[in-house]
Amino acid sequence: MFAVTAARIDADDPLAGLEPGDRPEPKVPDGWVLVTVKAAALNHHDVWSLRGVGLPADRLPIVLGCDAAGIDPDGNEVIVHAVIGDPDAGGGDETLDPRRSLLSERFDGTFAERVAVPRRNLVPKPAALSFAEAACLPTAYLTAYRMLFEKSGVQPGATVLVQGASGGVATALIILGRAAGYRIWVTSRTEAKRERARELGADQAFGNGERLPERVDVVMETVGQATWAHSVRSLRPGGRIVICGATSGDASPAELTRVFFTQLSVVGSTMGTRDQLGRLARFLEQTGRRPEIDRVLPLSAARDGFAAMVEGDLYGKIVFTP
Repeated sequence: MFAVTAARIDADDPLAGLEPGDRPEPKVPDGWVLVTVKAAALNHHDVWSLRGVGLPADRLPIVLGCDAAGIDPDGNEVIVHAVIGDPDAGGGDETLDPRRSLLSERFDGTFAERVAVPRRNLVPKPAALSFAEAACLPTAYLTAYRMLFEKSGVQPGATVLVQGASGGVATALIILGRAAGYRIWVTSRTEAKRERARELGADQAFGNGERLPERVDVVMETVGQATWAHSVRSLRPGGRIVICGATSGDASPAELTRVFFTQLSVVGSTMGTRDQLGRLARFLEQTGRRPEIDRVLPLSAARDGFAAMVEGDLYGKIVFTP
């Protein structure tokens, strides 16, 4: 079958390790099933894998891709939950299993014509969502869903600041937050991206580091070092930062004096559970909101999609179709 693999690690030139071509059919262990992939979405995780973050060279070659929607062996339309973990080991939450992984870390991922996954990782795809839309959900949109509805600690109507408005999780936060009744403010480097955020539903958009009209209830952080000081200074006393990534590096300094003096909370969030993925799909079905898709490419043109992500030349998700 045709697949896109990480064949080599290169921290400086991640695309050098990207290799499309024929791969053996997936092996299907007991309790797993084979899904025919109809659409698969690109994430920053895939680029980091090519840089060697979380993917040691001794696991290569491995098929990349965390997210997919497709058809199971019984002909059902499904969404693939990307977290491979044991809910029992995580106290009911597979993302807390110390041995958890994502597809494409220990097991072949979704950038292929077919992928093997645990049967419990399949979530019914609502008929209202296309395969391309559904493929966007398991990583970026599920992460945003959990940040907003489990980790933020605030109710609809609260003011939420989203740092770095054009990224996959940030875009999802705008769309989901607006649909749920939060007041969404965003930051971005360019006016074009700020305008796009407003079109998606952001109430206000600001330049990176710009002083805000008032302090916010929650900051959603995916950027890290480049925005951390602004995030801490933008919060009202008692406010909260929810952080799911640090694409610009770890924050330094940590602004600890301001954190304790204004009694701020910093909460980490990673992915979401299978059940939350099901609720996310129903949330989109009921609200009529849909993931923002930047472009859909054939899997054979995956290198173009990776290049766009590396260069930051996108707004929304890039989706591949085998």
